[in-house]
Amino acid sequence: MTTLPEALSAAHAEVKAEIARTDTKVALLIAFEGAVLAGTATAATALRVPLAARLIAALGIAALLAAVALLLMTARPNLGGARPCGFPRWATMTGAEIRDDLLIGDRAQHVRVLSRIAVTKYGRLRRAIDLTLVGGLLLVVAAALTAGGVS
Repeated sequence: MTTLPEALSAAHAEVKAEIARTDTKVALLIAFEGAVLAGTATAATALRVPLAARLIAALGIAALLAAVALLLMTARPNLGGARPCGFPRWATMTGAEIRDDLLIGDRAQHVRVLSRIAVTKYGRLRRAIDLTLVGGLLLVVAAALTAGGVS
């Protein structure tokens, strides 16, 4: 049978792992977005792109840039705002206050706050992926128009 402290420690570790997974996905997607944007810029300067394709590509690039902005907001550290817990709170305390705080055992509060952070990160990540898909589709349409010679 699991005790409450063990269950809280397991939940705490699980939420921290979810945050780490989200941060890894964010880093990979930012690199991917950068590569797509760089490739698009290279293709746009090397090819004669018809006006219709340029307009569609501009919408695709706007979607990708919006995705990058969301990804950067997702990677931005959350230091707890007005009611921090964990290390942001401990940074404002003396050693004795930290010891007292740790004796109280606010692991449930940490799990709650970290869970909210994880859910927010996953929501932003999901929206960034949706924008990436839209932007990519628009760039594919622009490429097809360019390849087809539409003016």
